[in-house]
Amino acid sequence: MSQPMTVVIDRLNPPRHPEKAHRPDSIVQRKPDWIRVKAPVSREYAATREIVREHKLHTVCEEAACPNIGECWTHRHATMMILGDTCTRACAFCNVKTGLPGALDADEPANVARAVAKLGLKHVVITSVDRDDLPDGGAEHFAKTIRAIRAISSGTSIEVLTPDFLRKDSALDIVMNARPDVFNHNLETVPRLYLSVRPGARYFASLQLLARAKEFVPDGFTKSGLMVGLGESREEIMQVMDDLRAANVDFLTIGQYLQPTKKHAALARFWTPEEFKGLEQVARAKGFLMVSASPLTRSSYHADSDFAQMKAARQSKRV
Repeated sequence: MSQPMTVVIDRLNPPRHPEKAHRPDSIVQRKPDWIRVKAPVSREYAATREIVREHKLHTVCEEAACPNIGECWTHRHATMMILGDTCTRACAFCNVKTGLPGALDADEPANVARAVAKLGLKHVVITSVDRDDLPDGGAEHFAKTIRAIRAISSGTSIEVLTPDFLRKDSALDIVMNARPDVFNHNLETVPRLYLSVRPGARYFASLQLLARAKEFVPDGFTKSGLMVGLGESREEIMQVMDDLRAANVDFLTIGQYLQPTKKHAALARFWTPEEFKGLEQVARAKGFLMVSASPLTRSSYHADSDFAQMKAARQSKRV
């Protein structure tokens, strides 16, 4: 007589992406030479990591396995990820942990503010996981974090990279009332690929969010980002650029999708540096104030210097 099968559930080390466990494997392609980065080993990197740990913070640099972490942290630039480390969405491209999040950390806004001051940041990017479980999607937590930073680092410009706040009435108003210097929400990909790449989101809802943010603060800056390498066409990217300009978005970032694991969305191809230059030229011709397009471009990569250039570009148009 056969013995019953024993099922062992590891509750101490649950899978990072349980929703992807039954997806078919896809080959993780070898990166071309133009995407290779050096391992983070500098003393400045270690010091930044220590400040993040000291204040019990999460960063998208670590959680999303950003290839630029060595460079950015060496310059003490860390992108803070608030609302916890667990996302309620299951985007096929993202390396952030998914599942049922815990309660909000009431001390997180103050801890972020103290870390920003200790790092001496002139410009900081605050992003988050999606929190569909919260009535306001975490909007008030964003606002509290902005106010906490302003209270002790009044000279620091603040950029927020928010979720889409889908079906969260008044969430955007809460964030914008806190007056971030830059409102960023990434479209991520072309509308044709949303169902497979970003199934929990809606393309036109994200576009509307960006348009409303600009309407709320017409003199503020809005920003959005795209990944390439998921099977989109150049023509589809051109259409997304037009949609973003119709929403009066000021700043566009375009970077290469890098497949985190064999269970994530399959990489269709690597775009070459020359192709990225071509995309940048087209985007600038379409009227964006600022464009960053390169294989290693990410939303918060060089965000401080890009913000300065974007302000200068607007000023030059007014002269």
